[in-house]
Amino acid sequence: MSLRDEVIAEMVPLIADLAEDGAAAVALAGSHGKGRADTLSDFDFRAYSDAYRPQLRQTEQWQRFAAAQLRYQDRGVRMDGIWMRSYSGVRRDLNAWLAGHLVEKEFDWTIWGYQLPTDLSCQLIAHDPHGHLAGWRTELAEFPETLRGALFARYRGILSYWKDDYHYDSKVIRRDLVFLTGLTGKLVNAIMQVIFAYNRHYFPGDGWNLVLAAELPRVPPHFIERMTDILEPGPAPDRWHRQRENIVSMIEDVEALISTEVGRVHLPAVEEL
Repeated sequence: MSLRDEVIAEMVPLIADLAEDGAAAVALAGSHGKGRADTLSDFDFRAYSDAYRPQLRQTEQWQRFAAAQLRYQDRGVRMDGIWMRSYSGVRRDLNAWLAGHLVEKEFDWTIWGYQLPTDLSCQLIAHDPHGHLAGWRTELAEFPETLRGALFARYRGILSYWKDDYHYDSKVIRRDLVFLTGLTGKLVNAIMQVIFAYNRHYFPGDGWNLVLAAELPRVPPHFIERMTDILEPGPAPDRWHRQRENIVSMIEDVEALISTEVGRVHLPAVEEL
């Protein structure tokens, strides 16, 4: 039995028993859910239920779960705990996403915000007594066109704004490194969001972006190499100028790539300040 299978076999019944009815749905998210786990990956468990046991952390069920978690941590297994969610809350948020409303949520453990469709579409379902998790996955099996249009609109706006904005050029000239670091992350995220939506694939989240992007069928020329060069500008004195030029060139190629979709996906005009 693999370590992953061992962890699932022991932890899932303990997690399911945290629900008030003892039957929470349990899934494994993150790298394990994506099928990309390596020795550095942790175990990101999700639980779903209508309600959890009152005063949960004082219950025998919680103590059993916590003891098992500690045993694995003592063996060097990374297990950050468990995210317990309600069926109704997930259903509400999923309805919004499917309608094209991007209800991204900020958590300390995310870089660009938590996106529910990514989580639900790639988690490894371990226990699903009511079939809700499988049902959500079925709803997301075909990338929603309304969501696709909403992602294009938001992130196309970001890219269009910064491509020609003089603030970007002036920050490069001044070598305002804090600003440039933040802006590079913002623009790289926007590029990746558009590329994954264009290919009707859910954005990977905070991990494995370039690895998964390498598997997409439709990307700008030499996409992975160029994005790597953007992220690793090197030690040359003109690296920040070159980084900006490479980002602008990539934005132009992304715009050209998605231009064929403009007639079919309703992309609102970019608002002026």
